[in-house]
Amino acid sequence: IPISNPSSYTKPNLFAIMAPIGNVLLAPSVDEFAKYDAMYYLKGAAAGGICCSITHGALTPVDVVKTRVQLDPVKYNKGLIGGFKQVVAEEGAMALTTGLGATVMGYFIQGWFKFGGVEFFKIQAAKYLNDEQKTWDNKTTIYMGAAAGAEFIADLFLCPLEAVRIRAVSDPEWADGLADGFVKMAKTEGIMGFYAGLVPILFKQIPYTMAKFVVQGNAADAIYGSMGKSPSEVSKGTGVGISLASGVVAGVASAIISHPADTLLSKVNKKGAGGDGPMLTRLMKIAGEMGIVNLCTTGLIPRCVMIGTLTAGQFGIFDTVMSALGASKFHFHNPSAH
Repeated sequence: IPISNPSSYTKPNLFAIMAPIGNVLLAPSVDEFAKYDAMYYLKGAAAGGICCSITHGALTPVDVVKTRVQLDPVKYNKGLIGGFKQVVAEEGAMALTTGLGATVMGYFIQGWFKFGGVEFFKIQAAKYLNDEQKTWDNKTTIYMGAAAGAEFIADLFLCPLEAVRIRAVSDPEWADGLADGFVKMAKTEGIMGFYAGLVPILFKQIPYTMAKFVVQGNAADAIYGSMGKSPSEVSKGTGVGISLASGVVAGVASAIISHPADTLLSKVNKKGAGGDGPMLTRLMKIAGEMGIVNLCTTGLIPRCVMIGTLTAGQFGIFDTVMSALGASKFHFHNPSAH
């Protein structure tokens, strides 16, 4: 291109042009995990507590019927709807809210440690691997480890409240509310009475939670993959919808996996169940009396309905609360997909 006035031409300053580019290239990389600080984990724990207390509290009537079916299948043998009708006819509609206080409080605490713990452990694992491809390739193992560790901690807090809830459901005359139930159990059975069901609750909750997060995570990834988008590229409404859909699949799968232990937990917290002796002996006795088929199928349909609905609700509410709190949930990314 000819220069109309050569005398006014100024030679470009190469250093001035290249300096900004060099500054960008040489600038220290921003830590991609920096946003996952203590406040993020606090928000995750709060969202977990809220989603678990709301969903478990809302499904208390279903849980009451499910527990009655597990404890007395001879009497409650008309299915979920029939069970509702029996309880209401014999004890009134308020019987369906038995254990509501223990349920809401217990599952807020459990959700706090479970969802908050899973976020913490999976992010720490990703930071340790420090490689996006390795993290993606090992995401199922990370989900399983994070879920198991978080659930173990959460169950130590949940177990006393669950013991009081199940006792109240099995014997509505036993206590007048949550506080009264705690006092009565402490006086009659001591501190170990609150942890009588710890072994079955661990056997129930840890496989359940592992299946729940593994299946939901992989189902959500499959849905995002089929859309050709990452979680950050869809609207909030679409993201919640994907959480709900993947949550239903995860809920049914985890309900089936954990159902035998759930039945044992309901039985062992019933006064006199399994006779006397060590906890393992009592559990083996109950399992032997019921048989493997009944152990795996008694109350399974209402539990699949309950857990499928509950799990979908939990993931939907969790994502909604996290968004409301201004936090962006950690997701695994497949680098080969970009």
